[in-house]
Amino acid sequence: MIQELADFENMSDGPRLSESDLIRDAGLDGGPEYCEIYVLTKENVSTEYIGYAICFKSYSTWNGRCFFLEDIYVRPQHRQLGAGKHLFLAVAARAKELNCSRLDFHVLEWNPARKFYENLGAKDLTVSEKWYLYRLEGDNLTNLANKYS
Repeated sequence: MIQELADFENMSDGPRLSESDLIRDAGLDGGPEYCEIYVLTKENVSTEYIGYAICFKSYSTWNGRCFFLEDIYVRPQHRQLGAGKHLFLAVAARAKELNCSRLDFHVLEWNPARKFYENLGAKDLTVSEKWYLYRLEGDNLTNLANKYS
Protein backbone atom coordinates (compact mmCIF):
# COMPACT_ATOMS: atom_id res chain seq x y z
CA MET A 1 0.00 0.00 0.00
CA ILE A 2 2.96 2.34 0.53
CA GLN A 3 3.83 1.93 -3.14
CA GLU A 4 0.18 2.61 -4.05
CA LEU A 5 0.36 5.88 -2.12
CA ALA A 6 3.62 6.80 -3.85
CA ASP A 7 2.02 6.13 -7.24
CA PHE A 8 -1.01 8.25 -6.26
CA GLU A 9 1.35 11.10 -5.28
CA ASN A 10 3.28 10.77 -8.57
CA MET A 11 6.40 9.69 -6.65
CA SER A 12 6.63 6.08 -7.80
CA ASP A 13 10.36 5.79 -7.10
CA GLY A 14 9.98 7.16 -3.55
CA PRO A 15 9.54 4.16 -1.23
CA ARG A 16 12.80 2.56 -0.17
CA LEU A 17 11.64 0.71 2.95
CA SER A 18 11.13 -3.00 3.27
CA GLU A 19 8.55 -4.75 5.40
CA SER A 20 11.33 -5.66 7.86
CA ASP A 21 12.30 -1.96 8.09
CA LEU A 22 8.73 -1.11 9.08
CA ILE A 23 8.59 -3.93 11.62
CA ARG A 24 11.89 -2.76 13.15
CA ASP A 25 10.94 0.94 13.19
CA ALA A 26 7.54 0.26 14.75
CA GLY A 27 9.33 -1.59 17.55
CA LEU A 28 7.56 -4.83 16.70
CA ASP A 29 10.85 -6.74 16.93
CA GLY A 30 11.48 -5.61 20.51
CA GLY A 31 13.67 -2.64 19.56
CA PRO A 32 12.95 1.05 20.03
CA GLU A 33 9.75 2.44 18.53
CA TYR A 34 10.20 5.22 15.97
CA CYS A 35 6.67 5.14 14.57
CA GLU A 36 3.22 3.73 15.10
CA ILE A 37 1.51 1.91 12.25
CA TYR A 38 -2.25 1.50 11.93
CA VAL A 39 -3.60 -0.98 9.40
CA LEU A 40 -7.28 -1.10 8.54
CA THR A 41 -8.68 -4.38 7.27
CA LYS A 42 -12.04 -5.25 5.81
CA GLU A 43 -14.55 -6.24 8.46
CA ASN A 44 -14.35 -9.98 9.19
CA VAL A 45 -11.49 -10.41 6.66
CA SER A 46 -8.20 -9.84 8.48
CA THR A 47 -6.12 -10.34 5.34
CA GLU A 48 -7.87 -7.79 3.09
CA TYR A 49 -6.10 -4.50 3.69
CA ILE A 50 -8.08 -1.31 3.15
CA GLY A 51 -5.67 1.36 4.32
CA TYR A 52 -2.97 2.42 6.74
CA ALA A 53 -1.60 5.33 8.73
CA ILE A 54 1.93 5.91 10.00
CA CYS A 55 2.49 8.36 12.86
CA PHE A 56 5.16 9.38 15.33
CA LYS A 57 5.57 11.45 18.46
CA SER A 58 6.93 14.96 18.03
CA TYR A 59 7.45 17.97 20.24
CA SER A 60 6.68 21.68 20.17
CA THR A 61 8.68 24.21 22.16
CA TRP A 62 5.43 26.15 22.59
CA ASN A 63 2.91 23.37 23.16
CA GLY A 64 4.85 20.31 24.33
CA ARG A 65 3.77 16.86 23.16
CA CYS A 66 2.50 16.54 19.60
CA PHE A 67 1.66 13.70 17.24
CA PHE A 68 2.60 13.73 13.57
CA LEU A 69 0.66 11.84 10.90
CA GLU A 70 3.28 11.00 8.29
CA ASP A 71 1.01 9.11 5.92
CA ILE A 72 -2.58 8.03 5.67
CA TYR A 73 -3.82 6.02 2.72
CA VAL A 74 -7.03 4.27 1.77
CA ARG A 75 -7.29 2.12 -1.31
CA PRO A 76 -9.45 3.77 -4.00
CA GLN A 77 -12.25 1.19 -3.88
CA HIS A 78 -12.75 1.93 -0.16
CA ARG A 79 -12.78 5.73 -0.36
CA GLN A 80 -15.97 7.68 0.32
CA LEU A 81 -17.14 4.83 2.59
CA GLY A 82 -15.77 6.10 5.92
CA ALA A 83 -12.51 4.13 5.99
CA GLY A 84 -10.31 7.25 5.87
CA LYS A 85 -12.35 8.95 8.55
CA HIS A 86 -12.09 5.84 10.72
CA LEU A 87 -8.29 5.81 10.40
CA PHE A 88 -8.01 9.55 10.98
CA LEU A 89 -10.22 9.39 14.08
CA ALA A 90 -8.09 6.52 15.45
CA VAL A 91 -4.96 8.65 15.01
CA ALA A 92 -6.63 11.66 16.65
CA ALA A 93 -7.75 9.47 19.56
CA ARG A 94 -4.19 8.20 19.97
CA ALA A 95 -2.89 11.79 20.04
CA LYS A 96 -5.31 12.61 22.86
CA GLU A 97 -4.42 9.38 24.68
CA LEU A 98 -0.77 10.52 24.62
CA ASN A 99 -1.84 13.94 25.97
CA CYS A 100 -0.68 15.66 22.80
CA SER A 101 -1.62 19.27 22.23
CA ARG A 102 -1.99 18.85 18.48
CA LEU A 103 -1.95 16.52 15.49
CA ASP A 104 0.19 17.73 12.58
CA PHE A 105 0.26 16.43 9.00
CA HIS A 106 1.04 17.51 5.44
CA VAL A 107 -1.28 17.33 2.44
CA LEU A 108 -0.24 17.88 -1.16
CA GLU A 109 -1.79 21.00 -2.68
CA TRP A 110 -3.64 19.09 -5.40
CA ASN A 111 -4.92 16.29 -3.14
CA PRO A 112 -8.75 16.38 -2.97
CA ALA A 113 -8.50 15.06 0.62
CA ARG A 114 -7.64 18.62 1.70
CA LYS A 115 -11.37 19.37 1.89
CA PHE A 116 -11.89 16.20 3.96
CA TYR A 117 -9.38 17.40 6.57
CA GLU A 118 -10.72 20.95 6.55
CA ASN A 119 -14.26 19.61 7.11
CA LEU A 120 -12.93 17.80 10.18
CA GLY A 121 -11.58 21.09 11.56
CA ALA A 122 -7.96 21.06 10.35
CA LYS A 123 -6.48 24.40 9.35
CA ASP A 124 -4.01 25.08 6.55
CA LEU A 125 -0.93 26.60 8.21
CA THR A 126 0.46 27.65 4.83
CA VAL A 127 -2.44 30.07 4.58
CA SER A 128 -2.97 31.06 8.21
CA GLU A 129 0.60 31.17 9.53
CA LYS A 130 2.76 31.23 6.38
CA TRP A 131 4.76 28.14 7.36
CA TYR A 132 6.94 26.57 4.68
CA LEU A 133 8.14 22.98 4.68
CA TYR A 134 11.88 22.39 4.17
CA ARG A 135 13.89 19.19 3.90
CA LEU A 136 17.54 18.14 4.00
CA GLU A 137 18.28 14.72 2.56
CA GLY A 138 20.87 12.64 0.76
CA ASP A 139 24.22 14.27 0.08
CA ASN A 140 23.09 17.61 1.50
CA LEU A 141 22.31 16.00 4.86
CA THR A 142 25.49 13.93 4.80
CA ASN A 143 27.66 16.94 3.94
CA LEU A 144 26.19 19.00 6.77
CA ALA A 145 26.49 16.14 9.26
CA ASN A 146 30.14 15.68 8.30
CA LYS A 147 30.83 19.33 9.23
CA TYR A 148 29.89 18.56 12.84
CA SER A 149 32.86 17.35 14.78
